[in-house]
Amino acid sequence: MTPPSDPRELRAELDSLTTEAFRPELADIDKLPTLDIARLMNGEDTSVPAAVAARLPEIAAAVDAVAERMARGGRLVYAGAGTAGRLGVLDASECPPTFNTDPAQVVGLIAGGPTAMVTSVEGAEDSAALARADLDRLALTPLDTVVGVSASGRTPYAVGAVEHARALGALTIGVACNAHSALAAAADHGIEVVVGPELLTGSTRLKSGTAQKLVLNMISTITMIRLGKTYGNLMVDVRASNDKLRARSRRIVALATGAEDAEIERALTATDGEVKNAVLAVLAGVDGPTAARLLEESGGHLRAALAAAGG
Repeated sequence: MTPPSDPRELRAELDSLTTEAFRPELADIDKLPTLDIARLMNGEDTSVPAAVAARLPEIAAAVDAVAERMARGGRLVYAGAGTAGRLGVLDASECPPTFNTDPAQVVGLIAGGPTAMVTSVEGAEDSAALARADLDRLALTPLDTVVGVSASGRTPYAVGAVEHARALGALTIGVACNAHSALAAAADHGIEVVVGPELLTGSTRLKSGTAQKLVLNMISTITMIRLGKTYGNLMVDVRASNDKLRARSRRIVALATGAEDAEIERALTATDGEVKNAVLAVLAGVDGPTAARLLEESGGHLRAALAAAGG
């Protein structure tokens, strides 16, 4: 997608976007007491979940498509600029400790690279070519999914990423906060969560950013549930990389099995601290290597491994 070269054309394009609309009733917000501004912001935020709820069928369809590909070895890649890009990087970075994924399995790309996480990189969001180059470094395959994220739905980096990924045969999803967006139109699955004009005109880190975070939470979390990364609502694939997570690991095994502390410790020791393996060892009464084998044969799905073990 080529952005308008004439500043007047760009201004006209932005003027047409719901996320950029001016709200005259808030023109004196800077004169209000702090508590009143906080109440206004809180009231604005309450509208976001309903806007997401209106798009649940589209989100569910996208998740099923992602999970089907990831089950066959595909990757999930987020691509965006500014706040949208940061949210993608955030979601990707939280998957390894939460679901024990390989860092290369869920990837966040932000226009301008890591520097753009903390500062603005001039012109990066306007470059579809930059998006193509970033994706080419990943050597996309048809099993991969690229999620373009853009509040406006017109950001060249996000749209360019989706267009390039689709041309390479990858699954594509477009998450935008305006209706009839170029991003949604370019993707296999368009998800347009229209939250309306922002409290501060054009500040899409507010309601739009919250909506994007909620959608990305759903995409990654439900995909991981579908991939067997949980047992019920327990994070049995959590990576115990610090004291808090090690304590959480023991608690998860306890909740899943009802076992006493001594048995939990024995199971975790026998399975090298792997929570899912430990749960299987306790519930199925098998040793560590057998638990590992059963899980491998069941594609990592604990319920399937339990069934195979007769548990």
